[in-house]
Amino acid sequence: MNKNYYAVIMAGGVGSRFYPMSTRTRPKQFLDILGTGETLIQQTFRRLSDVVPQENIFVVTNVIYHDAVLEQLPALTDDRVLCEPLMRNTAPCIAYASYKIRSRNPEAVMVVAPSDHYITNDRAFSHDVLLLLEKAAQTDRLYTMGVRPTRPDTGYGYIQYVSDEDQATPDDGIFRVKTFTEKPNLEIAKAFLESGDFLWNSGIFVWSVEAIVRAFKSFLPEMHLVFNDMSDAYYTELEPVLLNEIYAACRKESIDTGVMERASNVYVLPATFGWSDLGTWHSLYDKLVKDENANARLQGEIHTYDSRGNILCSDGLMLVKGLDNFIVASVGGVVVICPRDDEQFIKQMTSDVKAKGITLDI
Repeated sequence: MNKNYYAVIMAGGVGSRFYPMSTRTRPKQFLDILGTGETLIQQTFRRLSDVVPQENIFVVTNVIYHDAVLEQLPALTDDRVLCEPLMRNTAPCIAYASYKIRSRNPEAVMVVAPSDHYITNDRAFSHDVLLLLEKAAQTDRLYTMGVRPTRPDTGYGYIQYVSDEDQATPDDGIFRVKTFTEKPNLEIAKAFLESGDFLWNSGIFVWSVEAIVRAFKSFLPEMHLVFNDMSDAYYTELEPVLLNEIYAACRKESIDTGVMERASNVYVLPATFGWSDLGTWHSLYDKLVKDENANARLQGEIHTYDSRGNILCSDGLMLVKGLDNFIVASVGGVVVICPRDDEQFIKQMTSDVKAKGITLDI
């Protein structure tokens, strides 16, 4: 494998949409929610180990998940678990990893991927990542991967690309990005689907460290300054001390709005693998095995009678009768029951409970 190839796994999320199955203490990346025998972060690590040297894989996570990362990924060394003291979205996360990797290897080329996504066809994933790593090593382009939409989904961001006939030099099915659009309404999502030149934003990126550092310097100069000034502190005892100061002053910023939407050298590869961000109960239900009545069971001893189309999760015994198309999750002494079509209301329910002074692990 190419010693200049690196991977960064973003694993700092709390997975609050899947409460109470996923909690702040044990978010979804550390769960085997698909029943495969591997947690989502273990699947991601294994998949990336096929394209970059294992010793070049880094995980960026919140400091509270440091031990969980090392427990689930014993091949990692402690200096490759990058602990953020505060959650500040993806731009600081990516900056931290990029500048740290650059301090050891300025010729590094890296793939950045979320820890908790669902991907089918690992061979196709490896092919696509290696193609972009090879391209990124030769250019200053910022690459991302898009997914062909199959429905007008309002839960995903969209990438519009320039078609072959409008592109000066078609390049291995890679297209110049025209626009990024955050989660549209249903009418706009339908128009995107019909147009044929929009992709779902997968949140997977590939670039050289020099290219992304230049982008930070151009579009997020304050962030560039603080992480660049840390160059001599990476891999030393001073690193966490300075990080606390940096993150305390750092504003929340996503890599999409901070860099990708503003740069002119952004290109997208339509992915050849299957993908879901598993960001909703609906998307999770689609990927789970169902019984003859279309009930999906996540865990626990669950028995159903005259019930159809439910997604059921329990850390104990669950008995269900006469229920159709509901989410029922009973974990850690918390029970959530909500129609599948109204899953967004779970966030409202948990907010109402917290407003009453009840502490939730979320």
